[in-house]
Amino acid sequence: MIIRIQAEDFDIAALNSELLAGRSDVGAIASFIGLVRDLEGNTLQQMTLEHYPGMTERALKGIAAKAQHRWDLVDLGIIHRVGDLKPADQIVLVTVLSAHRGDAFAACEFIMDYLKTEAPFWKKEVSEQGSQWVASRDSDQLARKKWES
Repeated sequence: MIIRIQAEDFDIAALNSELLAGRSDVGAIASFIGLVRDLEGNTLQQMTLEHYPGMTERALKGIAAKAQHRWDLVDLGIIHRVGDLKPADQIVLVTVLSAHRGDAFAACEFIMDYLKTEAPFWKKEVSEQGSQWVASRDSDQLARKKWES
């Protein structure tokens, strides 16, 4: 399992190569890359992400462990960026390795839904209108709830 919180950009091919090194038991890789987007119509200038070192990594490891318990996974990686980001910058990468695509797809979606609601990150958007902290979205909570059954 690879869990990283970092300011620098990431490379999906590099993470996949690291996770696959020496393995021949992987039949599927499912990945998700999240980007900084401007929901207000091209006025976002910057997003700043903050976290508590140590606490955030523990939360991500806990989410990953839940996915590993629920599905038959070979390995997984989560990279989340912090610091100042611009629109279209990569912000998060989740990669899941499994013998079968169904487990990989489901676990990847599960991890993202839990990251959006359970991981201790704080986002501040800076736009032409000023700056504001981003509140939790109801749609993220609804997406997470589908996994509770």
